[in-house]
Amino acid sequence: MALTLSTTKTFTNINCSNTTSFKPLKLPLFWPWQKVKMGPLNVSPMGFGTWAWGNQLLWGYQTSMDDQLQQAFELALENGINLFDTADSYGTGRLNGQSERLLGQFIKQSQALKGKQSEVVIATKFAAYPWRLTSGQFVNACSASLDRLQIDQLGIGQLHWSTANYAPLQELALWDGLVAMYEKGLVRAVGVSNYGPQQLVKIHDYLKTRGVPLCSAQVQFSLLSYGKEQQEIKRVCDELGIRLISYSPLGLGMLTGKYSSSELPTGPRSLLFGQILPGLEPLLEALREIAEKRGKTMPQVAINWCICKGTVPIPGIKSVRHVEDNLGAMGWRLTNDEQLQLEYAAQESPRSMIQNIFQTR
Repeated sequence: MALTLSTTKTFTNINCSNTTSFKPLKLPLFWPWQKVKMGPLNVSPMGFGTWAWGNQLLWGYQTSMDDQLQQAFELALENGINLFDTADSYGTGRLNGQSERLLGQFIKQSQALKGKQSEVVIATKFAAYPWRLTSGQFVNACSASLDRLQIDQLGIGQLHWSTANYAPLQELALWDGLVAMYEKGLVRAVGVSNYGPQQLVKIHDYLKTRGVPLCSAQVQFSLLSYGKEQQEIKRVCDELGIRLISYSPLGLGMLTGKYSSSELPTGPRSLLFGQILPGLEPLLEALREIAEKRGKTMPQVAINWCICKGTVPIPGIKSVRHVEDNLGAMGWRLTNDEQLQLEYAAQESPRSMIQNIFQTR
C-alpha cells in the first residue's frame, strides 16, 4: 500500500513564521516513503485532514477554493502523503458531503497517481445520526460515501463518535455496522473517533469477538490536549495495538504563532481563541524558541511532537502553503529534552483546549 511516486517536486523547511517563500529542491527527500503500520495498512507518518473542505461556517469555504485544494492534494501526494481523513458530515448545509466529493474528484483526476488510485488511504467517519438505528443503515451510509468518493473500498471506515453517553442502545447497532461493512469488503479496516479509554476497550473487545480488528482511534491530541485522559487513551492504544490518529494537532490554529489576544481569527473561532490564548504564552514561547533553534516553524514543531509521541497527526489543509509548511514536520525528531520542555510549558499554561462534547470516558 506504500506510495512510491517518482517526482522531483518537493519543498524546503521555512525558517521562522515570517518567511513567505518556498524553494523547490532538486531531489525528493526520503522520509515520506517510510510508512507506519495502521492495522493492515501502511500509511505516511502524517496524514492530512479535510474538515475545511466544504465547511463555510468555521473555515470560510467557497467553491472558488477548489483549484487550490486540488493543487494542495496533488502536492501532498507528490511528497509521499497517502492518508487523507474526511467524514460524511463534512460540509455545511447544501454542501454536506462536499469533502468526500472533492477527494473523489481529486483522486480520479490526479496526475501524481497515474492509475494508482488504490494506493491512497481514505479514512472517512460516519456520523452517529439519531436516525441511523440499525447496522444496515450504517452500511448504507458507507455505500453513500463510496459513491461520493468514486472508489470501491475505503481504507478505514470510522465511527465519528460514540452514542454511549446519550443513546447506549444505538451504540451496539453502530458497532454491528462496522462489522457488516468490514465483512462485506467495503472497508479494509475499521476505526473509531472521539472514544475515551473505557469505551475504547469495550469496542475493541467486542470487535475482537466478531473477528474484526480495530486499527485506529482518532482523538483530539496535541500540546493543548494532553491531559490525563488523552494520555490514558494513548496508553490503551499502545496496549491493544491500536494506532492513535491525532486530530487538531495545532489546536485549530492556536499553536501556529499566527494569532494573539489582539489578533484573533474571524468567525466562531475568535471567541474560543480569546478565552485560551491569553494563558498560552509559556507554551507559545517554548514552541517559538525550539523553532528558531531548529530552523523550523512553530507548526512544524507542534506536529513533530505528535509524531514523537507515536501518533499519526492529521493537520487540516486548505492551501499549497499549508502542505509545504506541514511537510516540514517530518524527517527529523525533537530530542527528549525538547519534548519535555514543551510538555512542561503546556502544564505551565493555565488554559487548554476544550474537549469534544462527544468524547466518552
